[in-house]
Amino acid sequence: MNEQQSLFEMDNFSNWAEYWRDMPAYNSENEKPFDSINVQFSCAEDRKKFLKMLGENEDRRKSIWFPSVPYLMQSQKVAGPTRVAANRYPIYIISKGRHESRLTAKALEKLGIDYHIVIEPQEFELYSSVIDESKIITTPFSNLGRGSIPSRNFVWEHSRRRGHSRHWILDDNLDGFYRLNNNLKTKVINENPFTSIENFVDRYKNIPMSGMNYEFFADRRSRQPPVRFNTRIYSCILLANDVSYKWRGRYNEDTDLSIRMLKDGNCTALFNHFLCKKMPTMKMKGGNTDELYQQGQDFDGRYEMAASLKRQHPDIVRISMKWGRWQHHVDYSSFRFNKLQKVSD
Repeated sequence: MNEQQSLFEMDNFSNWAEYWRDMPAYNSENEKPFDSINVQFSCAEDRKKFLKMLGENEDRRKSIWFPSVPYLMQSQKVAGPTRVAANRYPIYIISKGRHESRLTAKALEKLGIDYHIVIEPQEFELYSSVIDESKIITTPFSNLGRGSIPSRNFVWEHSRRRGHSRHWILDDNLDGFYRLNNNLKTKVINENPFTSIENFVDRYKNIPMSGMNYEFFADRRSRQPPVRFNTRIYSCILLANDVSYKWRGRYNEDTDLSIRMLKDGNCTALFNHFLCKKMPTMKMKGGNTDELYQQGQDFDGRYEMAASLKRQHPDIVRISMKWGRWQHHVDYSSFRFNKLQKVSD
């Protein structure tokens, strides 16, 4: 069995370890419950008595384990900024209308990680009032009505001109980073979540796009590998600069770019050992919310997002109504045997 299969297939989970050499410690087991029962109470007092009898907090949420399973809370606090080992590739944050929240910038500053924040010139005064001017890069354009695409392509060229072989491009609504190991998610407070990904990807010739999975997509109780290959990468992305691709479209641009790279025989790598906490795009003020998703009473932004990707890739994309809203579904199975190529090969 080749390396690609062993890390892509859940059925071959045990084989990933030999390819994870010189990487951070990682272990994942199946902690899904064997069974469950529905216990009903006629009053609040009975509920409290039951939880107290089991040694549980009386204000516990709607589910518990028996025996109780200790869980390290994700909301660990950091007293002040820390300083961690530097990553080798520059980090760019694309931002618009979020100088007040600036979640990603705050998360990086707590870790002592350097970054550039890329904004349009009309917002320089707002951002410079809360961010060191040396970190700010302004684009040569304003309000083009094309979402983040022009800024993303600007960043790609900016990094190339400065001689970097890769660059990180992050959304501006990442509220921290988490370490997944031993079926626990802990907030990163004293290590750099970017460096090990850089180290892994640089071993191969054909991973032009990689990044961290979303924290809410990585179920800590499920058995899963530290990295998945040949799927979509978005929001926290490491891109190679020696490629001819450009960002395009208006919606789902990261999924589109992932698919185009995979169709050309490349590989993508989505990491689970470090995760980013992505906040819902359409529930945060600023960003592309006003520019792309609020276009009149009869405009269905969710449907247009899904339909635009289907128009770009009708061979592998379908649309369905799920959880009361339109969703796109991508069939990545045709890319499962895109093979990794080691630098030494």
